[in-house]
Amino acid sequence: MSDKEWGGGASTGEDRRLIEKLLSGALVEQRRARRWGVFFKLMTLLWLFAVAGSLFMSSRSIVPAPAGKGEGYTALIEVDGVIASGEQAGADNIVGGLREAFDDPNVKGVILRINSPGGSPVQSGYIYDEIRRLKGDRDDLKVYAVIVDIGASGAYYIASAADEIYADKASLVGSIGAYMASFGLDGVMDKVGVTRRFYKSGDFKGFSDPFQPEDPVAAEHIKTTVASIHQQFIDSVKLGRGDRLSDDPLLYSGLIWSGEQAEDLGLVDGLGSSSYVARELIGEEMIVDFTPQLSPFERFARQLGMGVMHTMVNVLGLDGLSVR
Repeated sequence: MSDKEWGGGASTGEDRRLIEKLLSGALVEQRRARRWGVFFKLMTLLWLFAVAGSLFMSSRSIVPAPAGKGEGYTALIEVDGVIASGEQAGADNIVGGLREAFDDPNVKGVILRINSPGGSPVQSGYIYDEIRRLKGDRDDLKVYAVIVDIGASGAYYIASAADEIYADKASLVGSIGAYMASFGLDGVMDKVGVTRRFYKSGDFKGFSDPFQPEDPVAAEHIKTTVASIHQQFIDSVKLGRGDRLSDDPLLYSGLIWSGEQAEDLGLVDGLGSSSYVARELIGEEMIVDFTPQLSPFERFARQLGMGVMHTMVNVLGLDGLSVR
């Protein structure tokens, strides 16, 4: 077919140049895409190497003790955040730091610096029991709890195992109680006109299902269970604090008090900071942090897993049992 049949030689030449230009542009874009692809692959590879390296590193680290034979110091362990399995303030983490401190002959006193609203009664109980066990093995080493902003519920449960408790005058202290919470959405289902089909084995297996009416027998059982855990909490506080506690009828009601009020109630022994306790009570102003730290990889993995679990719990309306 001749150039004339295509509309003329000039037009054909322009078309060819246009096609060549488009092809050239496509090749440039392909090269750019390949370069970016290589870049992102290298970045991914570097990230994988970093993750692999963290797996070979210790998952927890403790600030090295100062050099010097026979030199004494105060051990500090942070109880920060919600007390729950897999969290920084979980039993595995806190107990690990406590054991390291008690095994160190240069530690002259231990401070639990608490800033927590509480959490799991099981995790709190583990830490409480371990503090008492360690104190029995080494009775020359005293444990002091220092409450910063808040030391409530499960956090106070832990603090009550210490030899003495100190707080700031404005700290929030107490909340000796237990609860289990859920939602009742069965009325909403009726109004919307939705029927939920629920199959179970066991008369009370689905007692916490928010889309079903509350079963009075199951509800009474849960109240009894929560009351039992509350009593365990009370007994532990009484064992730890002894006759320092006042006979105020609201002491175990779940209320919180300021540090100043808590001192009057016998919930704390005095007002003071960690540095005050180390300097004035333990007699070793140098403080060494024995708080185990999660590795970056472990923190990421746990936060991802716990985040998914917490989202599911919130969506279902099942807060679980807490001593907050």
